[in-house]
Amino acid sequence: MKRRSLLHLITTAAAAAAAPGAAPASARKPRLRTAICAYSYRKELESGKLKYEDLVRLAVDFDVDGLDLTVYWFPGTSDDFLLPLRALAYRNGVEIYSISVRTNMCRPTPEQRDQEVAEVRKWVDVAAKLGAGHIRVFGGNVPKGETEDRAAEWVIDVLRRAAPIAGSKGIILGLENHGGITSRAERILQIVKTVDSPWVGVNLDTGNFEKDAYRQIETILPHAVNAQFKSEIRDENGQRVRADWDRIMGMLARHGYRGYLALEYEAKEDPLTAVPRLTRELNELARKYSRG
Repeated sequence: MKRRSLLHLITTAAAAAAAPGAAPASARKPRLRTAICAYSYRKELESGKLKYEDLVRLAVDFDVDGLDLTVYWFPGTSDDFLLPLRALAYRNGVEIYSISVRTNMCRPTPEQRDQEVAEVRKWVDVAAKLGAGHIRVFGGNVPKGETEDRAAEWVIDVLRRAAPIAGSKGIILGLENHGGITSRAERILQIVKTVDSPWVGVNLDTGNFEKDAYRQIETILPHAVNAQFKSEIRDENGQRVRADWDRIMGMLARHGYRGYLALEYEAKEDPLTAVPRLTRELNELARKYSRG
């Protein structure tokens, strides 16, 4: 089968799964896999105490299936770095399934939005070389003096043009609930539904909603293509408290989520002691709720 025909088949199948009349996600058995997000070790990666190759070893030690590689501390994007890292992960039975990048799609001018599309294209190429099927992206902040509705139009414009670029490599873009234009679940859904592409979904971050967090998490869950689990969540008073992972896992199961749950650790305890403990908890809950 020619590559173009294969991509058409994949796109058609993905669109059919999301089409009206298709089996609802809630009717599907969930399939949950655990991972570590590189951002959990941001200080260690920035200082050089840990290298990205060390994350592969940690994934094995902690018995998780995958890695979500935040790219901020990559030493470069040449094949000399990317391809040996991919091979190391494969030889250890670890999937580099996602990379996390910075973008700001709330850009007023066409030229600025062109730059954002070019940035996505760059990281699509990197993800493809690593074998990753997902890229986490940010919507960005609404510029001063502009309306949220207008900024949302700019995000939609960037994603509409970036989607086929990602799709040409079989990669899905996950728009994260990361404050700014994506502070509210309803706005995220409006953006993703308007883009209307099988190559664009939601990167669910369980710790980022400022208010009514559990309701907002469940609102965007049907469109989640990746989930990053934080150990803390904001309560009704806006204070950070321990997240009820069992409750969130129950939501994932009810919605038939199939995909990764990446621990993204940001709390005060040293990650060298906190991450092993939290990945054990994440693994236990994934086994409890996953029937796949």
